[in-house]
Amino acid sequence: MRERLILLPGWAFGPAALEPLAGVLRERQPHLQVEIAPLPALEQPSAWLDELDARLPADCWLAGWSLGGMLATQLAARRGDNCPGLMTLCSNPCFRSRDDWAAAMPAEVFDAFEEAFRLGPQDTLKRFSLLCSRGAYDPRTLARQLQVSLLDQPQPIASAGLRLLAELDGRAALQRYVGPQLHLFAGGDALVPASAAEALLAWLPDVEVDVLANASHGLPLERAEDVATAMLAFMDEGEDD
Repeated sequence: MRERLILLPGWAFGPAALEPLAGVLRERQPHLQVEIAPLPALEQPSAWLDELDARLPADCWLAGWSLGGMLATQLAARRGDNCPGLMTLCSNPCFRSRDDWAAAMPAEVFDAFEEAFRLGPQDTLKRFSLLCSRGAYDPRTLARQLQVSLLDQPQPIASAGLRLLAELDGRAALQRYVGPQLHLFAGGDALVPASAAEALLAWLPDVEVDVLANASHGLPLERAEDVATAMLAFMDEGEDD
């Protein structure tokens, strides 16, 4: 097992949201160097991937939650053999629905959310944390945990992340990256429908895809033990291949 794993958080969340998962991974695999890298704080969406590529170490496993997974996908495809494996958590190849990718958030729902964020960012972020916890076993507790992890950042930076959620299409990158891939989805996710797992398998039958039942978009925080088990088993398999 190559000894370094980088975790990327989701839109609007800081590294704290992934600390429980990182803690379990470190406890289970003490020789694995697990780092949580914050998403770029840039107002230009087009610059985010270049910034990550310049900042993150080479030859490390990449994993990301939601938008973090979408960016990890693009970075893995760019790095090729220098990325030993890719893992995504509740991360849709296309977050906003398209004519040829219906298993996503409906375009009109996303557009309404983006407009609401423009008009009232704080209220919208609170609503977002509630959406992330919908479908959880204990949504109230999870929502409180997620709210603590929300970033306090300038609105133009958060808006840039929303633009990436709307515009990124990871299908070509997933197809181009030939290393091992694991994509975990949540059965009760209110933001990334579980049907995205089936759509992804139809697009790329050779990747590993799983859906954790009775789980929300806050999967890595809500089910850190289960996610860590799946990730470490996958990494062991990938190293054995």
